[in-house]
Amino acid sequence: MVAALNAALRASLDRDSKVLLMGEDIATLGGVFRVTDGLAKDFGEQRVIDAPLAESTIIGAAVGLAMRGYRPVCEIQFDGFVFPAFDQIVTQVAKLRVRTDGQVAMPIVIRLPFGGGIGAVEHHSESPEAYFVHTPGLRVMAPATPADAFVMLQQAIASDDPVIFLEPKRRYWDRGEVDLNVDIAHATLMGRARVTRSGSDVTIACYGPMLRTCLEAAEVAAEEGRSLEVVDLRSLSPIDFPTLVASVERTSRLVVVHEAQGMASVGAEIAAVIAERCFWSMEAPVIRVAGFHTPYPPNRLEQHYLPDVERILDAVDRSMAY
Repeated sequence: MVAALNAALRASLDRDSKVLLMGEDIATLGGVFRVTDGLAKDFGEQRVIDAPLAESTIIGAAVGLAMRGYRPVCEIQFDGFVFPAFDQIVTQVAKLRVRTDGQVAMPIVIRLPFGGGIGAVEHHSESPEAYFVHTPGLRVMAPATPADAFVMLQQAIASDDPVIFLEPKRRYWDRGEVDLNVDIAHATLMGRARVTRSGSDVTIACYGPMLRTCLEAAEVAAEEGRSLEVVDLRSLSPIDFPTLVASVERTSRLVVVHEAQGMASVGAEIAAVIAERCFWSMEAPVIRVAGFHTPYPPNRLEQHYLPDVERILDAVDRSMAY
């Protein structure tokens, strides 16, 4: 996935001279995860910019650049460091296009490595997506595979809407086939979910780092005679409810899985909407599998916090018991 993201940034920089990158250590070092490795050498440090350790300044500068016609792509080094920039994101980035009646576009992409599972220290394993999904005016995207990362990042950069681009950091080293010649204009539309595995008994809705875990759970369930349909949401704002509703109407059951805590979460919104739209099709209540309502634990305990195959299969068992 790291290589796919790097290729997407390279293609976007090459395609549009108004695209530029900003972030801490992204030029000389290539970023802490090496996503921007080699880009400063090839495109120059006027377009791949090492920013100060000041997230609010990075986003504030991006707002000004966007108002002047540029397409800034900002890297927040780790998920837990986005909060110093939160004011800029929710009061300026998200609102300026509406505030100007569409006359000022905000083509800003904020790349945000998110989630746990890498044994990191405090503030390096957060899942803050619900804050941004709750904020009108922001698109929120979460690729789960290298192929999607390559296409979706280019789509985000080409969009005139501001995009929070959530990168599942523990999947950075996952491998998968990527078509480097894909035409992003004819790829899966921005904002669309994808049925990654077809099934008939229970729908599993997930995104980002949890897709791989849910597919592993589906494999185990198949050995036990149960058929799980896995839907990769891909976009969290907007959520592709038509695809999700169609799946639930086929299976009559839904389990929602994500790393973030369950309270007031993306999963909670999905559960509420599906309960409204699919009430007469459901044979069981929506069940959520999420992180616990605690601050993210020390790394020695994170395996107890993060949803795993066993917790997903337990939720499937509970759903099937109705």
